[in-house]
Amino acid sequence: MAEDLNADRLTEAVADSFDDTADPRLRQVLQSLTRHLHAFINEVELTYEEWEAGVDFLTRTGKTCTETRQEFILLSDVLGASMLVETLNDVHTPEATASTVLGPFHMIDSPRRGLGEHISPQSAGQLCVVHGHVRDSRGAAIAAALVDVWQANADGFYDVQQPGVQDEGNGRALLTTDESGRFYFQSVVPSYYPIPTDGPVGELLSATGRHEFRPAHIHFIVTAPGYRELTTHIFVNDSKYMDSDAVFAVKESLVRDFVARPAGTPNPCGISEGFVEAQIDLVLHYDGMESTL
Repeated sequence: MAEDLNADRLTEAVADSFDDTADPRLRQVLQSLTRHLHAFINEVELTYEEWEAGVDFLTRTGKTCTETRQEFILLSDVLGASMLVETLNDVHTPEATASTVLGPFHMIDSPRRGLGEHISPQSAGQLCVVHGHVRDSRGAAIAAALVDVWQANADGFYDVQQPGVQDEGNGRALLTTDESGRFYFQSVVPSYYPIPTDGPVGELLSATGRHEFRPAHIHFIVTAPGYRELTTHIFVNDSKYMDSDAVFAVKESLVRDFVARPAGTPNPCGISEGFVEAQIDLVLHYDGMESTL
């Protein structure tokens, strides 16, 4: 005859139900998740109405996801979960460039572009040149690394947010480093911008009195065979919201000066007019694993 389970025994019964999970890591994660989730429900004495509201919130979050929008990543970002995962994993590769959040807009394949090309040809704004090297932890150049770049325009919008205004792929590029490990491209200086607030995550921010803005930045994903994939940003030093990023993703080591250069200043893109210059070297951790973008 089945016996009633009190709260503590219920938690352990659910955790024990995963004892035969073949994958030991999966077993650890599920049992820990069960205990923490049950502890949270007990701590706040969750009501049935609140449970229903939570299920509805998660259901609507899933329904908001599309091919060009990932509301669950956005939710993870505003709860700081994305950055906590990044921070915990960075501990194992201190010699590499610091990582930060993927964000919700890496949803399409970036067009392949040549080094020095303008990656935001449909965007008006202050011309900038971004350049640097991809290196290993010893400083050696990594040739033929893939550098995936994406950014908002000077008005604070990604291509996927403005269909009919920006073509898909504007503000994006997939570059290949040269034999010296160099990458370089032209773009416009991006603006700070609001994360999407027309979905469940926006409701959460509104209900809690939090703002929705991110400081200006440019995203990178860098891959090379044998190296751990790097997902990172560079942040525009004088941008608003640098101290209150809605997704908690600013790291001091990733903040860069975007420096005004007069016409005639030498640059890898061969620009003769005045521009703004930003530079970052991206350091990868060697792990012996094959990695492809």
